[in-house]
Amino acid sequence: MTFYLPIAETAVNIFVYIGMGAAVGFLSGMFGVGGGFLITPLLMLTGIPSAVAVGTGSAQVVASSVSGTIAQYRRNNVDFKMGYVLLAGGVVGSLIGVELVVLLRRAGQFDLFVSLSYVVFLGSIGLLMLFESIAAIRKVRRGTASKRDRGHHNWIHSLPWKVRFTRSKLYMSVYPPLAIGAFVGLLSAVMGVGGGFVMVPAMIYLLKMPTGVVIGTSLFQIGCVTAITTVLQATSNYNVDVVLALLLMVGAVAGAEFGASAGQHLRGEQLRFLLAALVLLVSARIGWDLIATPPDLYSMTFGRGR
Repeated sequence: MTFYLPIAETAVNIFVYIGMGAAVGFLSGMFGVGGGFLITPLLMLTGIPSAVAVGTGSAQVVASSVSGTIAQYRRNNVDFKMGYVLLAGGVVGSLIGVELVVLLRRAGQFDLFVSLSYVVFLGSIGLLMLFESIAAIRKVRRGTASKRDRGHHNWIHSLPWKVRFTRSKLYMSVYPPLAIGAFVGLLSAVMGVGGGFVMVPAMIYLLKMPTGVVIGTSLFQIGCVTAITTVLQATSNYNVDVVLALLLMVGAVAGAEFGASAGQHLRGEQLRFLLAALVLLVSARIGWDLIATPPDLYSMTFGRGR
């Protein structure tokens, strides 16, 4: 069953994109990521223009994040106080990112910039998470595993303007969460992602938050930031295809609930290993597209200028 997408200017199979949204929503609920690092590349691989994939990917992330947040809230896994601090930084980052998108599109370098950003960020973070999670899993098998020391104070915890985050059992400065939120907001606008692949590792390893609370809090912040980003993308760059977004949202809402339930049956190090493997697979696929010889060496595309 096909349907014409007015903004993407292409016809698509409805059930393919509903299924795509459900799969990404499932992963969102399980890992605490918005799923934008998956949905945006998938849309691009299925022929959706990069600019539309970025804008519409943000809209889909809103649905999967909100659904995942509700599921995690029922399990008391959301630190709203930390989420509000991250959100404040995310709003600033989103505003900067939307303006950067305008500049890149005018320069004609947007597609290349997005692809390179995915390869660099996903590859780097995926490798770091993979090594750490493998080491943690080996310790568990040897029976020498211990809980990560959240009481250890590094330079981050010596910064001023400290606040007590009761749910995360932390007493620390608000500056690191603000900076992380701003960076994720920037990524959300430029790459069409929720930023969970950056947010989750940063909250675990830098802020020393418990993995379970990280998942729910990350989804809360991602949902709010991507909602703002989607509105900005639609009004500033006109690259949000509402019809496509609705198809993805239908599947994402259902998938996130099942993902949250599945995640409860895995330990923290197992979740981190699976997320790292997923991130690396996406990075490798995009990297291959950058260096592989295209089937058509020369092509001409006609469409509306935006």
